[in-house]
Amino acid sequence: MENRRKTKLTEVDRKHVWHPFTQMRDYPAEDPVVVERAEGPYLFDIEGRRYLDGYASIWCNVHGHRVDEIDDAIRDQLDRVAHATLLGGSNIPAIELAAKLVHITPPRLDHVFYSDSGATAVEVALKMAFQYWQQCPDPRPEKRAFLHLTQSYHGDTIGAVSIGGIDLFHKVYGPLLFDHIPVAAPHPYRCSFCESEPGCNRGCLSAFEETLAQRADEIAAFFVEPLVQGAGGMLVHPEGYLRDAAELCRAHDVLFIVDEVATGFGRTGAMFACDREGVEPDLMCLGKGLTGGYLPLAATLATDRIYDAFLGDYSETKTFFHGHTYTGNPLACAAALGTLEVFEKRDVIRNLQPTIDHLSHGLERFRDRPHVGDVRQCGFIAAIELVANKKSRRPYPFEARIGHQVCGRVREKGILLRPLVNTIVLFPPLCLTTDQLDEILDAVYDAIVEVTESDG
Repeated sequence: MENRRKTKLTEVDRKHVWHPFTQMRDYPAEDPVVVERAEGPYLFDIEGRRYLDGYASIWCNVHGHRVDEIDDAIRDQLDRVAHATLLGGSNIPAIELAAKLVHITPPRLDHVFYSDSGATAVEVALKMAFQYWQQCPDPRPEKRAFLHLTQSYHGDTIGAVSIGGIDLFHKVYGPLLFDHIPVAAPHPYRCSFCESEPGCNRGCLSAFEETLAQRADEIAAFFVEPLVQGAGGMLVHPEGYLRDAAELCRAHDVLFIVDEVATGFGRTGAMFACDREGVEPDLMCLGKGLTGGYLPLAATLATDRIYDAFLGDYSETKTFFHGHTYTGNPLACAAALGTLEVFEKRDVIRNLQPTIDHLSHGLERFRDRPHVGDVRQCGFIAAIELVANKKSRRPYPFEARIGHQVCGRVREKGILLRPLVNTIVLFPPLCLTTDQLDEILDAVYDAIVEVTESDG
């Protein structure tokens, strides 16, 4: 019975479901995991096989699956109302969550605009920043360009792609995109400014400052993934870069916008990456872990400076004419409130620190492997970049699918990971025990050796 059920489900899946970031010509041969249920950090497929969720169901699961506090919050809300619009009205969970977010995010972020994904949170911030300069007390309509880092990723909607910097994902859409200004990402392993230097010479920051000095009059805002650029390869910025970039933007009157969709909610070892360097942005984008990985919900937080520019008489048409059908959905907001309750109740940030230290120690043995070019870590995010030649840092060719091969071997040992080309990413739920973390590290280490060092 179970075999027939699996066969039927996989047939329908292969025939009708178009999967994201997946080459569908190859998908039928991949024997994909079809998830049936979950518990804590584990996922179970329809045949009952158990897998450690090593990628937090694509970077969004925070406290594990089937968390009592979140489950109860959703069930309780379901007995009241599942959805009510925020267009000209409100609902209790959306109000309560806004108060919580204002309390836990950096100072000055006093206004919450809800949407339904990280990309839409970014679109909201883009439009807010653009419109701000059109109708602020001293309008500067010429400030309409957006500054961003190379190798950046902010989502897949057109505005988010316009400030993205990953050719693999974004190049094909070039004709659709608006003007943007890229500046070099602070990527110590492959930095063009300090590749011949013994250490960081802050060349990327100098180039950033020069761009601001020359073009601030046309730049509306700088968008940045704080501390870690996710889809670009988990690129970890040098300490102080975020703080210095924020200060430069302030000095040149350029709005500073942080995309904390992937880095927020404990992932970097603080509640938000901004907290680690005392940064107070003008706009902050949240998503993914906001609901603990349960339901689609995102938020864009703004300062009084931004918010006040949208206030006026109807005749002035200063309103922010933007919204989503499920903006502030009560069920999703209830899930987010449950998620934040777990953070408080279990003192997650403090209790995570020993596990982060354990991860740091566990990564050390990877550094000496002949095809490990770089090992990066920020909080409970880690990345292992594999290279064909360690001395020259020459990458494996894209078509070799080295990262895919490694993650395939790891899956055989009951662990799910997803690579970023040749970079193996460790991004598990925060609830992981040190024993479970060791299980992942052991499996990844063995798989790297098998794939990159075998004679065959």
